[in-house]
Amino acid sequence: MKWITREHPRIDRIACPWLIRRFIDKDAEIIYVPFAEINSKAKELNAIPFDIPDVEYSHYKDECTFDYFLKKHKLNDPALQTLAVIVRGADTDRHDLASQASGLWAVSAGLAHNSNTDHELLEKGMMIYDALYSWAKYHKNERHTQNPTEKLLIDVFEKFLKQKHAKKIPSWAKELKELIQDQIDTNITLKQLSQDLDINPAYLSREFSRYFDNLSFGDYIRKLRIEKAIDYLNNSSYSLTKIAYLTGFSDQSHFTRIFKKHTGQNPSVYQKKLRKK
Repeated sequence: MKWITREHPRIDRIACPWLIRRFIDKDAEIIYVPFAEINSKAKELNAIPFDIPDVEYSHYKDECTFDYFLKKHKLNDPALQTLAVIVRGADTDRHDLASQASGLWAVSAGLAHNSNTDHELLEKGMMIYDALYSWAKYHKNERHTQNPTEKLLIDVFEKFLKQKHAKKIPSWAKELKELIQDQIDTNITLKQLSQDLDINPAYLSREFSRYFDNLSFGDYIRKLRIEKAIDYLNNSSYSLTKIAYLTGFSDQSHFTRIFKKHTGQNPSVYQKKLRKK
């Protein structure tokens, strides 16, 4: 079978192909294309789309596409259920769901940065998920910290942090954050997102800042894109044109204008300072 999804994968779009190849279809062909081409390519190639809005294999409520694959194909392996919570936590920025979620996100972001193509990233990611599955199946109850007093202190510390940072966030805000994270490098609009969430756009616009750093939708999107651009400037040799493309700006001049507004300097100046260090 052929399976198709959006390019530039990070968590769910690597975890799901691993699940497909290991437990559903070992000869599966995974295809990554730009978001706008998914529907046409899916028909052309007779491929099953996944991890995008408005298809069967997608996010439902607070759960990821990985969760849906498990339910759809009746994969009840306890190790996969453990892995699902980690994937969900990493993919939705809910690192409180599993202590391993932040580590999975960190490794996935690093792999993506060091990979030249999506399929190279997938092959590396397969090894990561093989390792996580083996841990969940055979080593889940092992602890690196053996001293009981030290472990008690760690448990108390983690419990305190969870209580301190716990706050009520409506399910639509969580789902919206996932959609934004998944489409940050595309031309997303609040109107389109309100349709995906089936929420009145006026209500969404009014309530947005309460759950997104007290920023409007536009300011929040620009903030995320600039943060992503700064990461590329610090950790890659990409041209400004490529960085503008990878971070969802319409062109380099638009990228330069927004970057200067947020940082007080042009990206070219920022880049030159980095090269002098």
